[in-house]
Amino acid sequence: MRDMRQWFDSYGGDHRDARNRAIHWVCVPLILWCVIALLWSVPVPRAFAQPGLWAGVAMFLAWTFYWRLSRVIGAAMLVVFVAFGLLAHSAYAALGARDLALLATVLFVLAWIGQFVGHALEGRRPSFFTDLAYLLIGPAWLAGKLLTRAHITY
Repeated sequence: MRDMRQWFDSYGGDHRDARNRAIHWVCVPLILWCVIALLWSVPVPRAFAQPGLWAGVAMFLAWTFYWRLSRVIGAAMLVVFVAFGLLAHSAYAALGARDLALLATVLFVLAWIGQFVGHALEGRRPSFFTDLAYLLIGPAWLAGKLLTRAHITY
């Protein structure tokens, strides 16, 4: 099993172009929020749980992946998940499930178009084409960049 540094080094190799990295700073968090928002809008029987159950389960499973690889990245991603979960909850309360799902779907598609434009500029295929785990690595890679700027070792 690779450690976090190996995942980040490999992912970084596919993201050397400054334009692609700039696009990733916008699109990767947006895609992550859209996935959370879409899962938030999936119906849950009221007798069973509250809206957001499926998003919470997905965030917990992703968080366990991060936590296993790095406690510091795991803690950072927990902060991201809480913030994005609160944002999805607020959007759900304001828009309702249908409109939240529509908004998240539109933004998701636009963000992925941005990602593919970035990789076209880079001249490299997205990392997840070689391993789907890179779909989880992208958000953590950005968190790692922020931690590094804050002089926090992960």
